[in-house]
Amino acid sequence: MRPATLWPAAAAAVFTAAQLALIPGTGLGWDEIVYVTQVEGGDTPVAFFSAPRARGISWLSAPVAAFTDPAASPAALRVHLAVLAGLGLLVALRAWRTLLPPAVLGTAGLFFAGLWVTLFYGPRAMPNVWCALGALAATGWFLRAVRRRPGAAEDRRAPWLAAAAVAFVAVMRPADGLWLALPLVAAALLVPAWRGHRAVPLLLAAGLVLGALPWVIEAYQSYGGPLARLRRAGEIQGGMGLRFAVDDQARSLVGRTLCRPCTGPWNHRWTALWWFLLPVVTAAGAVTARRAGRGAASVLAVVVAASLAVTYLFTIDYAAPRFLLPAYALLAVPVAEALVAAVRAVGRTRGRARVLLGGGLALLLLGHLAVQLAVAVTVTGRSRAQHQELTAVAAELHRLGVRPPCVVTGDQFVPVAYYAGCSSRQPAGGHDGSITVAGLLRLGRSQPLAVITVDGRRPPGYADGWRPAELGGGHVAWLPPREPAEPERRQDARGGRTVEP
Repeated sequence: MRPATLWPAAAAAVFTAAQLALIPGTGLGWDEIVYVTQVEGGDTPVAFFSAPRARGISWLSAPVAAFTDPAASPAALRVHLAVLAGLGLLVALRAWRTLLPPAVLGTAGLFFAGLWVTLFYGPRAMPNVWCALGALAATGWFLRAVRRRPGAAEDRRAPWLAAAAVAFVAVMRPADGLWLALPLVAAALLVPAWRGHRAVPLLLAAGLVLGALPWVIEAYQSYGGPLARLRRAGEIQGGMGLRFAVDDQARSLVGRTLCRPCTGPWNHRWTALWWFLLPVVTAAGAVTARRAGRGAASVLAVVVAASLAVTYLFTIDYAAPRFLLPAYALLAVPVAEALVAAVRAVGRTRGRARVLLGGGLALLLLGHLAVQLAVAVTVTGRSRAQHQELTAVAAELHRLGVRPPCVVTGDQFVPVAYYAGCSSRQPAGGHDGSITVAGLLRLGRSQPLAVITVDGRRPPGYADGWRPAELGGGHVAWLPPREPAEPERRQDARGGRTVEP
């Protein structure tokens, strides 16, 4: 196998193996449940699909989700996505194979695959890793499209593949597709050496429109148009405007998958050390690439990464590490340039200097990898514990008589309902808002209804006077008053210890 193929294949294989090692025992999270229930087979109730979401990851999960039961055993879906993510990394890296040396290409893949955020979200039904891989591929194919190498078959395919990659990202997350396409189109129009390729910006724009089309059609069907859907999406995300979330992103690297609100003490700051070094290493890599005649590739990667990151750093007031995955995938290119150059520089030294510099570099790289793996293991362990807790809560609800067909609302209503086999509904005022309180109460007269609270919270006003039952893990189910004949059946309900309101 040639080095140009071996290096990316090795990075993809390591990425896949690491994901598979972390999968066992993990369950589906809130967002995953929303995406997967759109395509899941059987009688699984479909969770509400809110305005900011797009259908791409649901379609990617469909081949397995439609024929298995991810609620009972998500392993098949996890393996499916992990293998696809490994193949996706290989495809994205190969888009750069004529642009970068094999060692740089493989190092870029290993850097991106070695981040705990990448390892955690790779096998999950979430769109961010796929946006990252699509952005990396789109930028690579764009650079191949604008290079002046007429007659090469790969160059003739490159504009179409760049547009296809933009469309893929837009299917996953239309906003990411927009912020990916904008700098690429601008580069094709403004960089003198690339202006001759007039079809490239048109194809990229067409890819963006095509990829966003399902989201736009759904916006007209459910919200009255794209602008109305964007307004609703902004409301759900707490409003869009000039905000500063850089510190929130740094805090979240300790292993907080959602930092909202991102308050409290900032513990384990060493987990964010690599993040603060990233701009320095990126700059060093861009300089190194320029000296090697590959400066355009690294500079464009940095520009596109900045475009993809800016909204998550400066327009929202919370953080989730997964939001920056597309930026990390692109910054992996100059980072790899810097790392490979550093290794080669150490190789050119002799004697004690070689030992000291080589040992220091190895210690730095191994320390970074150890931190990433430690956080990945911690976050994955938390996912396993939550899965066990939620399945136990669902079992308690069943023993209380809340069995399908049934309805769950309140705190953690989406995952609790999913594992209990119930519908998840939230009255107007929340992210769901698909039903009124009166409608919810009417629904509760025809099937079992439970309002879930956690950590000692009181139920909403309409549930005042309802009977509470502890479910474990700080969860309490509030159940409507029984009908007059209900006391005769009271002895049959086992578990779910009744508590005082």
